[in-house]
Amino acid sequence: MRVIFSIAKTHLLAKPKQSLVAMLGVTFGIGMFVAMVSLMSGLNNFTEELTMTSSPDIHIYKDITGERVSILEQLNPGGINFVHHPKPKNESQKIRNAFQIAELIRQDPDVLGAAPQLSSQVFYNFGPVQLNGNIAGVDILEEDKLFGLSSKMKAGEIAGLLTTTNGLIMGSGLAKTLSLSVGDNVTVTTPEGVTISLKVVGIFQMGLGEIDNIRSYANISTVQKILGKDQGYITDINVKLVDLYQAKAKAIQIQSIFGYKAEDWETANATFLAGAVIRNIMTYSVSITLLIVAGFGIYNILNMTIFSKMKDIAILKATGFAAKDVSGIFMTQSLVIGLIGSVLGLILGFILSYLLSLAPFDGGDVISIDALPVSFDPLYYVIGIVFGVATTAVAGYMPSRKAGHVDPIEIIRGI
Repeated sequence: MRVIFSIAKTHLLAKPKQSLVAMLGVTFGIGMFVAMVSLMSGLNNFTEELTMTSSPDIHIYKDITGERVSILEQLNPGGINFVHHPKPKNESQKIRNAFQIAELIRQDPDVLGAAPQLSSQVFYNFGPVQLNGNIAGVDILEEDKLFGLSSKMKAGEIAGLLTTTNGLIMGSGLAKTLSLSVGDNVTVTTPEGVTISLKVVGIFQMGLGEIDNIRSYANISTVQKILGKDQGYITDINVKLVDLYQAKAKAIQIQSIFGYKAEDWETANATFLAGAVIRNIMTYSVSITLLIVAGFGIYNILNMTIFSKMKDIAILKATGFAAKDVSGIFMTQSLVIGLIGSVLGLILGFILSYLLSLAPFDGGDVISIDALPVSFDPLYYVIGIVFGVATTAVAGYMPSRKAGHVDPIEIIRGI
């Protein structure tokens, strides 16, 4: 092995430019792989975290749009019944015994918390203009357990909602649009024409424009008063689990027990999850293509090296080197190129990822972000070096095998 390494070293140093070009091909392939995967994974993780922190693992509500058996089918089951233009019933969205259901759900060891709520579409009066928005009536302490609302407060505290009868915690984008700060009053009008004045006791920022620009939180009793409903009127129950990946199975279980629609986060965010999968596929496809191109470069360089070293190969085999020894020489060259190129590629990838993480990025009103989110997960570096060495090993196998099968007699005769 010492002789094989020595000869491989001599070949690599004999034509340093060729060896350097092969190493740089692997280096840039691995470097771009690490940088692209780190950036895309960082973006996916960031958006997933924002989505998970602003939406429940399971959303329980009364589905009034589901199919129902018509009265004709009840009176004439199995018969030929024709119903044209059925009108929806004036049906309440109220969840009966919502507080008791929430308490039963909290007793499940797989559940972190369950928060009843109701919401209403409203118009915020801004001079002569009315801005569309949404007010969620919540138990603010339970809401904080589920979504960590206290950590997202930009001004004021969630406790202010407990001490103020008509208090309101408003999204940062909405507060900015309305030019409101803590202590100011805002007039709110419901679609039914009910008008009420609320006091801003806090401003939060989730980081998603679709939430920060329209949502506000108030006490359950306040929203019930706005809607003219009784104290038991609740339309939704939000649930957070210990393991969010159990949400689909747990939602089916909750729906079968209580009879209300239970939608898990994967179903609710199916579009986002599909987009994340597509982005990952594109990232890995481009990165793997770069590594394969680098592998072809190594293949061509080793082929050229073998062609130029035919006389050396003949002499080696004539002096007693076996086919596997000659193959080992060129395979060693390929692995050395791959290993050094991969290590340099990891360094380059880390530097590029670090520079990307420092690049300023303005998310505007859509997403709260100051710089590009980059993931420095060690797994990507492990995948990079393994795939880099594996690619060069595969690229070097065929030329090395060819070198091992060279017939020294034919070469010597041709000299």
